[in-house]
Amino acid sequence: MAETTDQRLTQSLAVAKLYYQANQSQSQIAQQLGISRPTVSRLLQYARQQGLVQIRIVDPMQSVQTLEQALAAAYQVEVHVVPTQLTPVGDLLNTVGQFAARYLESIVTEHDIIGIGWGKTLYAVANHLEPDTVTGVEVVQLKGGVSYSTEHTYAYESIDAFANAFHAVPQYLPLPVIFDHQKTKELVEAERHIQYLLALGCKANIAIYSVGTVRETARVFQLEYLHDPEKRYLQQHAVGDIFSRYIDEHGAIVDPELNQRTIGIALDQLRAKDHSILVAAGDAKVPAVRAALNGGYPNCLIIDQHAATELLHLTTATQETE
Repeated sequence: MAETTDQRLTQSLAVAKLYYQANQSQSQIAQQLGISRPTVSRLLQYARQQGLVQIRIVDPMQSVQTLEQALAAAYQVEVHVVPTQLTPVGDLLNTVGQFAARYLESIVTEHDIIGIGWGKTLYAVANHLEPDTVTGVEVVQLKGGVSYSTEHTYAYESIDAFANAFHAVPQYLPLPVIFDHQKTKELVEAERHIQYLLALGCKANIAIYSVGTVRETARVFQLEYLHDPEKRYLQQHAVGDIFSRYIDEHGAIVDPELNQRTIGIALDQLRAKDHSILVAAGDAKVPAVRAALNGGYPNCLIIDQHAATELLHLTTATQETE
């Protein structure tokens, strides 16, 4: 009996490997091993019963809901985790952008003022916006969109797409986001039209934006706003930026002097928005997302599934060491 059982286990294991690992059909296995197809089926069933084969079903939606609940509890914000477990890496940004576009369309009402950032993430959101029927909506840039570099910021394309979707006149902030000198920035801010745009950004009840990193490839680092010593300082002390205002892991400004040369919405103003929506795609942005949440700047987070998992791991690990 023992020998018969061992032989059956051995044969079941061989059949299971051919079926589950080599992706052969039951008919192919039967022909290869010289047994009948019903015998192959019985051996596969026996393999499962004996624990030689264990089948685990991963429900990505269940994982999404678990992540949303855990992150919402940790940071006391509205969280939307975009199901991206089966999404190719190259489609990640578009998938998150499309989700964020549908979310934005669901909350915008008449006479809302939408303030936006710029960059690839906001451009992905903009590309998926569909014409809306609401009226009286205004759209304004919340930071300067002019750069000294040939690097693409997508600033104008993004605000134009937002404005077209909501039948609004785009309100550009036609300035560099970071000035060389604080006095120059203050003189520009005193101009009447610039004052109007900054006030409109402050008045906006919806802000939608992403975060930046401090990697060498970071968008702002490529736009020739910053000198090399400034970049090195930021890489040593900051984890990322919101509207080109650089923050540490707690969400605090790391360079007050640079912050005074930066034009656009102040981070404290984000806390007062009815909808302060942070959109992020990719693991590289997780430290900056966490810093933004620690600072209390967004009240809504839209993030891809894998990045959400990494954010939760980082959050849990930090809490355990405190």
